[in-house]
Amino acid sequence: MVSLVSTTLTPVRAPSPAHPAPSRRTRVLALPEARWALASTAAFLLALALDLGGLPWWAYGPLYALAYVTGGWEPALEGLRALRERTLDVDLLMIVAALGAAAIGQALDGALLIVIFATSGALEALATARTADSVRGLLDLAPTMATRVTDEGEEAVPTGELTAGDVLLIRPGERIGADGRVLDGASEADQATITGEPLPVAKGPGDEVFAGTLNGTGTLRVRVERDPADSVIARIVTLVEEASRTKAPTQLFIEKIEQRYAVGIVVATLAVFGVPLMFGADLTDALLRAMTFMIVASPCAVVLATMPPLLSAIANAGRHGVLVKSAVAMERLGEVDAVALDKTGTLTEGSPEVSAVRPLPGSGLTPDALLALAAAAEHPSEHPLGRAVVRAAKERGLRIADARDFVAVPGSGVTALVEGRVIGVGRAGAPVTEIADANANANASADADADETGVVHADSHRAAFPGTEDGDTVVLVTGDGVPLGTLALTDRLRPHAPAATAALTVLTGTAPVLLTGDNARAAAKVAEATGLVDVRAELLPEGKVDAVRELQDAGRKVLFVGDGVNDAPALAAAHSGIAMGRAGSDLALETADAVVVRDELATVPAVVRLSRTARRLVVQNLVIAGAFITGLVLWDLLGHLPLPLGVAGHEGSTVLVGLNGLRLLRESAWRPGQVPSQGTRG
Repeated sequence: MVSLVSTTLTPVRAPSPAHPAPSRRTRVLALPEARWALASTAAFLLALALDLGGLPWWAYGPLYALAYVTGGWEPALEGLRALRERTLDVDLLMIVAALGAAAIGQALDGALLIVIFATSGALEALATARTADSVRGLLDLAPTMATRVTDEGEEAVPTGELTAGDVLLIRPGERIGADGRVLDGASEADQATITGEPLPVAKGPGDEVFAGTLNGTGTLRVRVERDPADSVIARIVTLVEEASRTKAPTQLFIEKIEQRYAVGIVVATLAVFGVPLMFGADLTDALLRAMTFMIVASPCAVVLATMPPLLSAIANAGRHGVLVKSAVAMERLGEVDAVALDKTGTLTEGSPEVSAVRPLPGSGLTPDALLALAAAAEHPSEHPLGRAVVRAAKERGLRIADARDFVAVPGSGVTALVEGRVIGVGRAGAPVTEIADANANANASADADADETGVVHADSHRAAFPGTEDGDTVVLVTGDGVPLGTLALTDRLRPHAPAATAALTVLTGTAPVLLTGDNARAAAKVAEATGLVDVRAELLPEGKVDAVRELQDAGRKVLFVGDGVNDAPALAAAHSGIAMGRAGSDLALETADAVVVRDELATVPAVVRLSRTARRLVVQNLVIAGAFITGLVLWDLLGHLPLPLGVAGHEGSTVLVGLNGLRLLRESAWRPGQVPSQGTRG
């Protein structure tokens, strides 16, 4: 009989519940673009009031100049830098047009052009900032502090300061601060975020542990083996910051033709100015018409048509827990017309629930009585299996008796004194002394203890707790060392899984395909609960890749949703890939185009729908921009377009396009879209 230490010597810290991180929103005036735009607008409005009030030039002229400088210095500098690299920037054309307007006495019109142009830039900067804000605030998945053990004792340090070779003390219920290897101690770790395993894994000396995973009921000393800067969460934050700097294919195409278009505008402007002069036109009138042409023909609205909708969609998705890594990824999500789903950690939570209660013949217990005894023994436990047993008893409305002398052996099981009996609960086959003794006692008395059906108890014990059964985990319940029965626990289906699969079916026109490495019975159980028909089980990673490629060879654009290391090849092979953030391995998170940070499966159809909306807005913006440019150019060439009206029309269309894209920042743009008729759990 080994010596067992009561957990009262090491207080168990319950893990904090997972709540969404508070929103971290950049204030508008924290953006330099917004501050310069505000300064330019204020100077312009004050100058306009003085100008319309009939005051002399010296009263309002400097204010117009201030509006030019504050709103135009940055695009002018960027334009000159581009010109130095032999690239003609549209921003520079706007500045030239504004200065040209001022040169012919149209200072008000030029200042209006500068103000609206600066405001458009501020709107785009705001969309970019909100993209990073919304997602970065959700990435509180790793601990910020860790307990480092030194020669002088223990010290709390930020995890970012840890280096390879440091020794950490991980107490029960704490999250592990860095990747490393156990030096001493025994516990279990919930590492579904890394490996996709649905149940905690026993950890002892020599075992590897991962940053961000949750320690169980024991205390561990861990040697750090990897720099925290290389952890999964650190790489996600980096990807977030890079997301706003990426460009969608549509945007890349626009920028490719923008240079040629800008050169064409310059040539056309010179022609609009020079040709009338050759036929005796007035210099001022010709210059005014040319300046108006340059302004209205500039493709500002076209350039702004693509990124605001996509960046706004990225920001909105991030606010709801979906990290879309780039504008390219957001655009591709809207193209998918078929979906393939992993099972463990994707459709299921990786969180156990009691699926069967089986008293042994001769125990004299009903299923409810057996469950109540197990729940009483497990009630003080922090182990996920123990919490599942207690939860099941409460859901059945059973009375949970008080337990005394509670003892937990990390990785093995628990014992407690319940109503005068020592009740033990542990995984079948686990090296818990009580269970081993119980099996020995049962085998020794097998010949004498046959029940009325003639079935020998010892054989029943061996058949009843094989450790796993049809993919379920089986635990043994003993009373005073005698086996009483078994409990089967299965991986819990995500609450919104049926509704999510139904919504994806509506979006794509075909039901998702279930691709899993699990056994066929476990896969069929999940498929039945979620309404899936095409089920492919017992697949190795290459089997999932083959299934994805088979769909794509048939002309489909496949979205694959997974979480584990074994899903990474399929995520890479698919047209678009989404990884579950908390349950996802670092390789899966790195490979995927998007990450569901809070593991809410209902967000998958929502982000696909959001991407499709963004693509529609891009098309709308291009149509709006093209219509305005065509109409204003024809008006200027065939008639007489006043410069103020040209400025208002051109910059108005730019602002309109920008605001149209920013509509996707609204809460109403996010529509999870559950389907009640198919959303009930099977």
